[in-house]
Amino acid sequence: MSLPLAALLGAVMICTALLSGIFGMAGGLILVGVLLALMPLPEAMALHAITQMGSNGWRAILWIRYVRWRSVGAYLTGSVLATAAWATVQFVPDKPWALLALGATPFLARALPQEMRPDPDRISHGLCYGAACMMLMLVTGVTGPLSDAFFLSTGQQDRRQIVATKAFCQVVSHALKFVYFAALIPNSGSVSVSLAVMGVACSMIGTTLARRVLDAMTDTSFRKWSRRLITVIGLFYLAQGAWLLIAGWMSDP
Repeated sequence: MSLPLAALLGAVMICTALLSGIFGMAGGLILVGVLLALMPLPEAMALHAITQMGSNGWRAILWIRYVRWRSVGAYLTGSVLATAAWATVQFVPDKPWALLALGATPFLARALPQEMRPDPDRISHGLCYGAACMMLMLVTGVTGPLSDAFFLSTGQQDRRQIVATKAFCQVVSHALKFVYFAALIPNSGSVSVSLAVMGVACSMIGTTLARRVLDAMTDTSFRKWSRRLITVIGLFYLAQGAWLLIAGWMSDP
C-alpha cells in the first residue's frame, strides 16, 4: 500500500473511531466498506477486526464503570456458540451479497414484531441476539444494526451504559471474527504488522477524542441521531451492493 493511501486510510480510521466513540456504532460500518473496496474480503475482515478490537477495547476501558455485565455474559455466550457452529461451514460471501446483507439489517431489525423486541437484561434474549449478531458479523464484518436493536431497545440504559456494554461485547466478537478469518478460512492471506499497528493507534485516537462529545450529549439526542445515522448508512450499502451485483451480471458473457 502506498504512503498516501495509507495516510488516507489512517484518517478514515480516526474519523470512524470518533463516530463509534460518540454513538457506539456506525464507524465500523463505514470502515468495513472502505476496507472491502481496497482489499480482498478475508484480509479486509481481519484488518477490520484488529482496528475494531483497538477502538472498542479502548472505549470499554474509558467507560468500564458503566458496563452492564449481565447483558455482556449472555450476549458473549451466544457469540461463542455461533462462532463454533459457523466454523464448521466456513462460508465467505461475495462482496455484493455481503454489502446487501449489511444494508438490509437496520430495516429488518426495525421490522421485528413487538413481542420479538429484545430486552438486554434477559439472558435468553442475550443468548439469541448474541448468536444472531455473531453470524451477521462473520458474513458482513459488523453487527451494528442488529446489535443496536438489542442495546437500544428498552430505553432503560443511558447512553454511557449502551456505549460501554456494546464496546465490551464487540471486543470479544471482533476477536472471534479475527480468529475465524485469519486462522480458519483457507487461503485467507495475512494482515501486515504496520497496517495493524496503524489501525489500533488511529482507533484509540478517535475514541479518545469522542469522550467529550458523548459527555455533552443528552440521552434523547443520542438515540435520535443514532437511528438517523444507521438508516443513512444502511441505504448507502444497499445501493452499493445492488450496483456491484448488477455490474457483475452485466459483465458476464
